Amino acid sequence: MDNTKPIWQGEKLTPEDIKRVKGLGCLRDKRYNDVFNVRVITRNGKLTVAEHKAIATAAEEYGNGEIAMTSRQCIEIQGVRYRNIEPLIRFLNNRGLETGGTGPLVRPVVSCKGTTCQYGLIDTFALSEKIHNRFYKGFHETPLPHKFKIAVGGCPNNCVKPDINDLGIVGQMVPTFDTDNCKQCKKCQIAEACPIKAATYVGVFKYDENECNNCGRCKDKCPFGVGVRFVNGYKMYIGGRWGKKVNMGRPLSKIFTSEEELLDAVERTILFYRDEGIAGERFADTIARLGFDYVESKLLK
Repeated sequence: MDNTKPIWQGEKLTPEDIKRVKGLGCLRDKRYNDVFNVRVITRNGKLTVAEHKAIATAAEEYGNGEIAMTSRQCIEIQGVRYRNIEPLIRFLNNRGLETGGTGPLVRPVVSCKGTTCQYGLIDTFALSEKIHNRFYKGFHETPLPHKFKIAVGGCPNNCVKPDINDLGIVGQMVPTFDTDNCKQCKKCQIAEACPIKAATYVGVFKYDENECNNCGRCKDKCPFGVGVRFVNGYKMYIGGRWGKKVNMGRPLSKIFTSEEELLDAVERTILFYRDEGIAGERFADTIARLGFDYVESKLLK
């Protein structure tokens, strides 16, 4: 299509037309009257080769031949004329793809590559896909006070910034140490491996539980078994946000050690926001209004 036409050319659309297709994941290109960028949902950034090919074909047939990545790991087909939106969506649906990712709903989930990354402590691909199916798709008819973003990080490196999402999950490896096993080596392997110096050795081994971020880097480092046990788990942050107003999420005081328990807590969080949030209010503002301690008590009990 020719995107060089001046803004006064093209089909005149009503505000209702623009709002209707926005609900389908189609955002108007501000340069033109009737041109839109259409969001295609991925499984947390993952697509099959066949799906990639279908999107490329759709971009050529219904758009301007270009695609772009979004901050939520979705794909936007660029330059789609209003009259081509419905044929495009039908084309994608027939190939197992869907559009969306707008409105006061659970938004597409993002995740890092913790499943394959050397630092990953949890299977981020599997977990984020379960969250996608249970909450993005399963709650798609559940309107919320505002958009609700979820991110899954495989370790405390926080590459996908879970702590500035409405709800963030970070993989954990919680250590237990037995200092009676310490042989007072001149060079402590645990202290050497700790990137944030929560473990130190100056004549005696010390471990600051409050400083430890449970990254697991010290696992199996001590040849004498000072690190006696490591348990994988999940830390959950609530109330993060970025954009015009940035807010750092706060972690719940509990480390979840089972996936089922974690997913139930995610569901309670979404339903709590639905029930106690105010229309137009982001989750961070709901927490600020009601108090973190109150919200945490509701989510953990």
